[in-house]
Amino acid sequence: MAITHHDEDDLDAPSRAADQDRVRMTGHQRRAQLVEVGRALFAEKGFEAVTVEEIAQTAKVSKPVVYEHFGSKDGLYAVVVDREMNYLLESITRTLTAEHPRMLLEQAASALFNYIETNPDGFRILLRDSPVATATGNFASLLSDVAQQVEARLANEFAGRGFPKEMAPIYAHMFVGMVALTGQWWLDARDTEKDEVVAHIVNLVWNGVVGLERQPRLIGRRA
Repeated sequence: MAITHHDEDDLDAPSRAADQDRVRMTGHQRRAQLVEVGRALFAEKGFEAVTVEEIAQTAKVSKPVVYEHFGSKDGLYAVVVDREMNYLLESITRTLTAEHPRMLLEQAASALFNYIETNPDGFRILLRDSPVATATGNFASLLSDVAQQVEARLANEFAGRGFPKEMAPIYAHMFVGMVALTGQWWLDARDTEKDEVVAHIVNLVWNGVVGLERQPRLIGRRA
């Protein structure tokens, strides 16, 4: 059967519709789309394995469109990381409202685990950017910011219990580091419920705090 002009129009319709979708998307919408595409690819493969060509193909745009919005793959990655950092820090900061130090620990740990649960791709990107076990990078800086918010309240608790309050920053960083490392493990090991994991973390930290020695010493070096 001969193909009529009407049939040819039907065959071309999908490509025309795709072109129209690209035209209809505003610059802001396109940038947001590219951020989401980059976020998913970076989380799955890591920065080095992802190419601008792959980003463009996934977003169904040309490579120059990616360069137009971000300048380079590095530029897109920086935007993705910065967005995740701001979102996580704001989420934790907004949550830290309690006066009682144990509730404060629960709030801090729960905020991080809530983020991991709802934004696993974002957490994977932050871990790749700066693994928890290192002292440099954006994620390490974020953990330090959270620890500073926790330490002020811990210092007050220490002072009330007769412990040296200048030790509060050490304990705050230990707590935040432990939560982050446990969260890294829980990201892929979901056999235990989120709230149960948080409860165990707080149990270890709080009951350890309650039983703190005022002048701890290494037992191997005691006279």
